[in-house]
Amino acid sequence: MNTNPTTAIDLETKKHFEILDGLRGIAAIAVVIFHFMEWVYADLSQNFIAHGFLAVDFFFCLSGFVIGYAYDDRIAKMGVLEFFKSRIIRLHPLVIAGSVLGLLAFLFDPFGGHPELYSATKIILVFLCSMLLIPLPIVADRGFNLFSFNAPSWSLFWEYIANIVYAFILCKLNRKYLILLTIISAVAICFVCYRSGNLLGGWSGPTFWDGAARISYSFLAGLLIYRSQWIIKNKLGFIGLAILLSLAFVMPYSKWKVVSEPLVVLFYFPLLIALGAGAALAPGLKKLCTFSGKISYPLYMTHYAVMWMFGNYYTSHKVGTTPLTLIVIGGLFLLLGAAYLVMLFYDIPVRKYLNDRRNKKFAK
Repeated sequence: MNTNPTTAIDLETKKHFEILDGLRGIAAIAVVIFHFMEWVYADLSQNFIAHGFLAVDFFFCLSGFVIGYAYDDRIAKMGVLEFFKSRIIRLHPLVIAGSVLGLLAFLFDPFGGHPELYSATKIILVFLCSMLLIPLPIVADRGFNLFSFNAPSWSLFWEYIANIVYAFILCKLNRKYLILLTIISAVAICFVCYRSGNLLGGWSGPTFWDGAARISYSFLAGLLIYRSQWIIKNKLGFIGLAILLSLAFVMPYSKWKVVSEPLVVLFYFPLLIALGAGAALAPGLKKLCTFSGKISYPLYMTHYAVMWMFGNYYTSHKVGTTPLTLIVIGGLFLLLGAAYLVMLFYDIPVRKYLNDRRNKKFAK
């Protein structure tokens, strides 16, 4: 019999910062638009949302803040194993869904792709590694993605690593040492950007360690914001902060990106987290922010299967500006709808089932 009832609590019932939830949705949409547009503009200097990839750094920073808020005061009571169970239940169902969708798109892409070039053994191996979040960058025509069937899973891999480090080290770490680690990670971010010319890396085998630098700084910064209670009261509201966040994604892509990108990640995103945690939310926008937060992760983890099909279509057909615009806008809304259905009929029921089973064990 378990004598610690706190471990049976569904941790997702803890109060949310609704504006931060809403901003998470804005960032997820930015990622989707960026992935559409990077097929259209190989030269990022021509891409109006050329810095959409920085949304991942915002996710990492927000994750550090939320993990600290949700678990700092309870992980000692619940234990490391229950913490890991909570995170796996929250994150992994959509890792699996994204892998399945990616495999289906790979096998049945009507606009291209050549699955016949790969042995069944290799396809199965890549699929299993995707399901288990084991990096396997061996598919050349997919840019040696860490996860060839669902590219965005690279950030989930690092999210899992951050959660493991949090459970064993960061949750007990003195604030002074947390500041020191954050500073060291900031130096790593600057080095990565200087060496690579941008902060776009982390998703492929050749840029693997760029991902380590990106998660390290942003996760630590988010955690530091929470523990320091750097929450700035303001009246910007969701709309004001959504505009400020969007500006980071549409800023010009120029030779100064080796300066501008680190500045955004090191200072601007943490500032937005602090402002978002302290902003007042207009009652009429609460439902929008809540929905935006809920749809963000399903959208992020299920959209990329369509990106390969779009890319193969775009490169094999001559598409004018007007039809292309309609395709991208329509595609975004279709992906939002698909993500909603995945959330409603798969993610929520699966997580509820797993949490119910878990709670019944504690009730015995």
